[in-house]
Amino acid sequence: MEDRLQLEVHDIEVMVLTGIYSEETHLPQPLRISITVDLDLPGRFAPESPLSLSKNYLDLKHAATRSLPDGVHFTLIEGVADHICETLFLQDKRVARVAVKIVKLAISEGGESIGITLVRHRR
Repeated sequence: MEDRLQLEVHDIEVMVLTGIYSEETHLPQPLRISITVDLDLPGRFAPESPLSLSKNYLDLKHAATRSLPDGVHFTLIEGVADHICETLFLQDKRVARVAVKIVKLAISEGGESIGITLVRHRR
């Protein structure tokens, strides 16, 4: 087994143009996005280890916010998750696995979480 570092950013709320029904296709809807990234490790972390040995958490957040193209309609939230995964793989060759969980907030009626989790491995 190889050691891996998991970086996590949870519960980012983003407005995204997504959906298949007519009431969903014209206005962005709120999504709650959580991301977990498995990062290959170069070795051990000492107290003075620089950030370059890990990955900035803000890169994960920005993959779910800034990297989503403005004005693009994602038919499925799976497409949103795939875009986030590809963004993170392109950012850093040490990213070995990305898990993206997306909850569609607009369809919750009783506080339940309705959505998907997509897991991609670097190929």
